[in-house]
Amino acid sequence: MSQTPDPVLEPTPAAAAEIFGDLLPLAESYHRSLATDGSVRGFIGPREVPRLWERHILNCAVIGEVMDHGIRVADIGSGAGLPGIPLALARPDLEITLIEPLLKRSVYLAEVVEQLALPNVTVIRGRAEDKEVRSQLGAIDVVTSRAVAPLGKLAGWSLPLVTVGGSMIAMKGSSVTEELDRDAREIKRAGGGKADILSVGGKLLAEPTTLIRIPRVR
Repeated sequence: MSQTPDPVLEPTPAAAAEIFGDLLPLAESYHRSLATDGSVRGFIGPREVPRLWERHILNCAVIGEVMDHGIRVADIGSGAGLPGIPLALARPDLEITLIEPLLKRSVYLAEVVEQLALPNVTVIRGRAEDKEVRSQLGAIDVVTSRAVAPLGKLAGWSLPLVTVGGSMIAMKGSSVTEELDRDAREIKRAGGGKADILSVGGKLLAEPTTLIRIPRVR
């Protein structure tokens, strides 16, 4: 990644040490990259730089609380690596593929993965609905995402990538219940079963992360 002068970075919160353990230095390097290179290249808005830990890195990392050990995870529309890279650092037992259609973002992701030397992370440039992406992925246990699309459309992209019995786990906001009611038909059409709305990170974060988990049943 290119060298950019550091802005005034927010201090590393105590929760980060609990979440990332021995990989905390790598999480700090990723934080620095988002605040500098990621901001300069337009992946992170300048207003977000002072609150990267709480609003972007830690709230993504804790989604691993609802994932089994050693599974294969795909992060669709990964952007600057959220939630996939924090998840990979918090849960190095997971095998994670970052899927991103835009060239400049996929290049950045590849740079980050190389600099942090993340053996459990792969980057694929493409869209979740592309046949080429599906063939490269193989069997996936969980598809995750953050701020990618309305729930119905997201289910149509995510669930076909998941093996039957696996699930999509999407980060969502307070309107998730309304989205679920509105898009129930699209979710069912995509092969989705009964959804669970979950809250994670409550013991470590000031504001827990809200997730929706939808299993693939057919």
